[in-house]
Amino acid sequence: MDAALAFPLLVGLIGIALFFDFLNGLHDAANSIATIVSTRVLRPQFAVAWAAFFNFIAFLFFGLHVAETLGKGIIDPAIVSPLVIFSALMGAILWNIITWVFGIPSSSSHALIGGLVGAGLAKVGWDSIVWSGLLKTASAIVLSPAIGFFLALILVLIVSWICVRQTPFAVDRSFRVLQFFSASLYSLGHGGNDAQKTMGIIAVLLFSQGYLGQEFYVPFWVVLSCQTAMALGTLFGGWRIVHTMGSKITRLNPMQGFCAETGGALTLFGATWLGIPVSTTHTITGAIIGVGAARRASAVRWGIAGNIVVAWVVTLPAAAVISAAFYYVGSLFG
Repeated sequence: MDAALAFPLLVGLIGIALFFDFLNGLHDAANSIATIVSTRVLRPQFAVAWAAFFNFIAFLFFGLHVAETLGKGIIDPAIVSPLVIFSALMGAILWNIITWVFGIPSSSSHALIGGLVGAGLAKVGWDSIVWSGLLKTASAIVLSPAIGFFLALILVLIVSWICVRQTPFAVDRSFRVLQFFSASLYSLGHGGNDAQKTMGIIAVLLFSQGYLGQEFYVPFWVVLSCQTAMALGTLFGGWRIVHTMGSKITRLNPMQGFCAETGGALTLFGATWLGIPVSTTHTITGAIIGVGAARRASAVRWGIAGNIVVAWVVTLPAAAVISAAFYYVGSLFG
C-alpha cells in the first residue's frame, strides 16, 4: 500500500479505536457511579465528573501489563493488519451500542476480545489465536465476578460486625463519606484496566505497520489519548445502565455501596497487576449481588441478574461473529 494512503488509514483506525474507548467509558460509566448514585451520596452529574477524573489519572498508578496482553496475547501480532483491527473494533462497537440501547451491562472488554478473535479466525483460522492469553482472559469471565462477590460479601460481614453497636444513622453518615473513597478506588481500577485495552489495540496496529520498530511497546501519547477518551466517555454517562446496576439488581445503602465498590476495586487492582483484561462490568455486578446476598438471598432480583449473566456469555461470540462478518466483507474490497 502507498505510504500516502497508509498514513491516513492508520490515523482513521486510531480514531475509531479512540471512539471505542469513548464508548467504553460511556457504556461503563455505570460501573464506577451506579452505587454512589443509587445511595444518593452524589448527584449523577457530580458522580460522573468524579469518576472521569480518577479514570484519567489511573495511568499514574498502574503498569501497562493489560495493554501488552491485548496487544500480543489474544491473537498473533504477525497476522494483524488494518482490516483485522477495523473488523475487531466494529464488532466491539456495534455490540456495545446494541447493549447500551437496551440497557444491558455487558462487557466492553470481552466485546473487544471477541472482535479480535473473530477477525483473527476470519483471516487465518485457529492458528491465529494465542491460546494462553485467551484462556487466561476467558477464565476471568467466571473468576472476576466471583471474586468481587466474595470480597464484597466478606466486607459486609466485617463492617457489620465492627458497626454492630452504632446507630443506623451514625453508620449511614460515616459511610456516606467513605463512599467517596471507595468510588475513587473503583474508578481508578476501571481506568487502569479498561483504557489499557484500547492502548493495546492501537499499539499492535502501530507495531504491525512498522512504527514501533522491532520491539512492542505502548507510546506515551497512546496512553494519554486512551485515558482522555475514556474519561470523556464517562463524563457523558450511561444512564440506562446506571439504572440497571444501581437499583434493579438490589437496593443499596451507603455501607453496602462502600463494600461493593471496595470489593470490586480490589479485584480490578489484582487483575491489572497480573495483566488480565477483566470485565469491570462483571466485577461490580458480582460485588453488588454479593452485598445484596449478605442481607438475604431474596434481596437480589435473581431474574435480572440471570439476564445479565446471559449477556455476559453471549458477548464474546456475538462480537466475534460481527467482527468476522466485517472482515469477510472488507476482504472483498481489499
